This record gives sequence, C-alpha cells and structure tokens, in this order.
Amino acid sequence: MTASLPYAERPYRLGVGLVLLNPASRVFVAQRIDTPEPAWQMPQGGIDAGEDPRTAAFREMAEEIGTGAAEVLAETPDWLTYDLPPAIADRVWKGRFRGQKQKWFLMRFLGADADIDIATAHPEFSTWKWADFDTLPEMIVPFKRPLYRAVVETFAPRVALLRGGAGTASY
Repeated sequence: MTASLPYAERPYRLGVGLVLLNPASRVFVAQRIDTPEPAWQMPQGGIDAGEDPRTAAFREMAEEIGTGAAEVLAETPDWLTYDLPPAIADRVWKGRFRGQKQKWFLMRFLGADADIDIATAHPEFSTWKWADFDTLPEMIVPFKRPLYRAVVETFAPRVALLRGGAGTASY
C-alpha cells in the first residue's frame, strides 16, 4: 500500500489512546516535540501486528512516558476515528493511512510524578503536565477535537465518580 491511493480510500491505522488520571483525577497531557504551536495530547500510538489493544496501551505508555504504573478502569466500547488533514496524511506513516482508528483506555496512574520520564529512547514530547479532564478537547490540534470530545463524553461519568470520592467504585 502506498501514498498513491486516493486519500478517501486509505485505511485507518489501528491504535490506542490513554486517559491517564492522577489521584486528583487530573489527566496526563504532553506537548508534542514535533509541533511548534501548542499541541497537547494524551499518550497514544499504533497497535503492533498480533498485539491486543490493552497490551498496546501499556507498551505505548512505557515507550512515551517511561512508566507502565497504571491500572485500567474502563475502555471505549467502540473504536473511535479521526482523519488527518490530507496534506499531513501524505507525510506521516509514509502516506499509507488517512487517520487512526483507536481504542481508548481510562487508566489510574499508580506511580509518582518522579516515575514519569518523557526523555525516552525516541522522545515524542517536550514537556508534560496534569490537566483538567474537561479541558482536553481545547488543548489538542483542531482535527483531533471531535475524537477528544468523544473520549471525554465516554469517560465523563466514571471521572465524575472518581472526583466525587467514589474512587473505590467497581467499573
């Protein structure tokens, strides 16, 4: 498969995304190293051949932020997609994909801030912070905002429970 496929006929790249919550129910976000404008995002990445989404989520977490200290609280029932703008789609992933089809995981961070190390073997981020869950869609590049809105909508009831002190609730 090559970039010679028309944009609309290109498949989606399978991937995962992580909503990583600290004890205060704030979300890990990081500034992309390859984007000069503010482009905060949550950890995400592709699924390797033969890998299940949950395993990919923990692998991506370790690769991008240097730790896998988390537990899964929930996952999106469906796959969520986003389309790259055509000019970007022609440059990334060798032009083979039009965007990503992702399974998202709500995770509780079990480590300490000191465990987070974005200076990984192949760094993707220049800085990181804990952000308010409700502001996530405004922090991302515009073409990913519908996806982030869907993620926030999906996990909002569980995050509300955690904020309300029901952190020991069973999901």
